[in-house]
Amino acid sequence: MKGEATVVKNAGSHYLLSELPVWNPFPAVLRGRVRLNAGTATNPVAVGDRVLYEAGEGQGPATITDILDRRNFIVRRSTNLSRQSHVIAANLDRALVVVSLYFPEIKLPFLDRILVTCGVYGVEPVIVLNKVDLYGNEAPGEVERFSDIYSGAGYRIIRTSTITGEGIDELRGLCKGGVNLVSGESGVGKSSLVKAVDPSLNPRTGRISDVHLQGKHTTSLYEMYRIATGGYVIDTPGLRGFGLVDLEKEEIYKYFPEMLKASQGCRFTPCTHTHEPGCAVKSGLENGSVSRERYWSYLGMLEEDTKFR
Repeated sequence: MKGEATVVKNAGSHYLLSELPVWNPFPAVLRGRVRLNAGTATNPVAVGDRVLYEAGEGQGPATITDILDRRNFIVRRSTNLSRQSHVIAANLDRALVVVSLYFPEIKLPFLDRILVTCGVYGVEPVIVLNKVDLYGNEAPGEVERFSDIYSGAGYRIIRTSTITGEGIDELRGLCKGGVNLVSGESGVGKSSLVKAVDPSLNPRTGRISDVHLQGKHTTSLYEMYRIATGGYVIDTPGLRGFGLVDLEKEEIYKYFPEMLKASQGCRFTPCTHTHEPGCAVKSGLENGSVSRERYWSYLGMLEEDTKFR
């Protein structure tokens, strides 16, 4: 028997498929020809991929025979020095980029690389500012500063806490009826958020290292869950680095919405927005329409050669 299904779990060399919207996961392996055609990607098949399969004999696993064209996907460079890429997930309705201001401390260049990648590959990003119960009265200015920077750039932000329940209903409603990637650095609370959205689910959760205030990896594989209210979430391992893939330096500014808007007033075209006279982006730094934090992220992407963290 042959059929078409969606990859709902990637455990390295073994997969689970389901014929969505029916939830009927069954095991599968990858035919060698498909693996050889993966190109520079470390993983030829990603969670969310639509694939063709042939049923196995008896109780044996099915065989993935082909990967159908992707509507969109999220990809990152595998390691600092590698030329290979890693596809995190495919065919997404949105990417929920989970961050926390502290525990672990937020790294804005990391967040900006994910947002740029979403723009390049056609995925709607939503920033989930998690653990807001921990900030109390100590950092209201920083919370508002962060929100001003990213909402001003055009991104939607949802503030959440799995302790107080703040933002969980909004997040649950957003996830309803679509495929949602949940991604971010280790320790920001991705798996806890998945469980909060649907308490019947049980993704692995971890704790923060007291020594370095960095998250410990708990999710070691990529897995899609069906949530009770409809829709799906993809839980992912915590990321410690995010290298850009297939993006020319002169194109990077186009994926900073506030810089793209400001660039319409630049005196010269093309403009790198670094040294040219009459640069409207640099003028935006002075009038506040372009944040210095985001501009520094942009400069870092321009300068990256083999460093991606």
